[in-house]
Amino acid sequence: MPTVELEPAETASARAECAQTYDPEQDYFPDKVQLDYATGFTVDYHNHYKVVTVNRPWKNADRLFQYVLVQCGTPPPSEFDQAQVIEVPIQSVVTLSTTHLPHLDLLGELDTLIGVNQFKHVNTPAVRQKIDQGTIQEFNSGTTLDLERLLVADPDIVMAFAIGDPETDTYPRLMQAGIPVAIVAEYVEASPLAKSEWLKFTALLFNQEATAQQVFGAIATEYETMKQLTADLTERPTVFTGFSYDGTWYMPGGQSYVAQFLQDAGADYLWADIDQTGSLPLDFEVVYDRAVTADFWVNLSQNWQSREDAIATDPRYGEFQAWQQQQVFNNNARLNPSGGNDYWESGTANPHLILADLIKIFHPDLVPDHELVFYQPLEP
Repeated sequence: MPTVELEPAETASARAECAQTYDPEQDYFPDKVQLDYATGFTVDYHNHYKVVTVNRPWKNADRLFQYVLVQCGTPPPSEFDQAQVIEVPIQSVVTLSTTHLPHLDLLGELDTLIGVNQFKHVNTPAVRQKIDQGTIQEFNSGTTLDLERLLVADPDIVMAFAIGDPETDTYPRLMQAGIPVAIVAEYVEASPLAKSEWLKFTALLFNQEATAQQVFGAIATEYETMKQLTADLTERPTVFTGFSYDGTWYMPGGQSYVAQFLQDAGADYLWADIDQTGSLPLDFEVVYDRAVTADFWVNLSQNWQSREDAIATDPRYGEFQAWQQQQVFNNNARLNPSGGNDYWESGTANPHLILADLIKIFHPDLVPDHELVFYQPLEP
């Protein structure tokens, strides 16, 4: 497995002191993030506060979210009436998506975690340990966020996500209750490294810019290095993804992060010509006509652990050449007992590991020492 060698992250206790005196000429944020891939947020630095703008909180959003992160011990600026004003570094956080947990882990900030949405979806080992020890809370054991318990817990901030649906999004209720909410929208990004770079968004809340620059820099370097392994290949196996669900096969567009992964791994994605980031709803027959002779098939239903599981849902799957030649690989090798898939958790933060898996599948000779992390062959 490719590894990223990192220095130990600075802990919250080591940098939690507020400014003792306020000097308007002092730069309280000497370490700053630089964004190279992510486009969904920006940050503007001022001496004692930073303005963070989430400009694409969900797909086709018609609004943005702005946060004024003020160094603890200094006065808040007065010209941001519509923004949430939050003192940093924050000391306590609740996360409502498992994709946020690897950020805290990589930044050395798990000691600030006081709660999550649901225990059952969590894979991050250090967080599982906290669950077993009873040191963090669960704020949604059923289908509804327990707002009263959140108010009692009084976190400095809740890290949430949104899809633009007022019926399901949690941020309006939280903000109305006076709980600061940070919308983390890495899922809207269209490339693997752009998604991963949202680590820097989380780092802004903790004044952990230096750590984020180091950690993400190592991840990006590892990814780009492996990408170069396939850059000059003339033979690229054909591949398709997904499965038919209730009569519709959702195929990722050619500008999606899935298509980017497949291209960078040296494969010829059969829907690379579709100029969109979202998925294309297709009939089974349409997929069959284009993909029946494809070399590989990846990213199936996470519920499929064997070929029998797939055939039980539709016998026609057995007609694909990739199926017949046993070149079918699923990204569900790291499921917890409740079905939480670490591909969507630590995989989002560590795209270099996913890329290494895919290169191992398509071109095993290029990464002879790599062992699959998130993928596994669909067993007979």
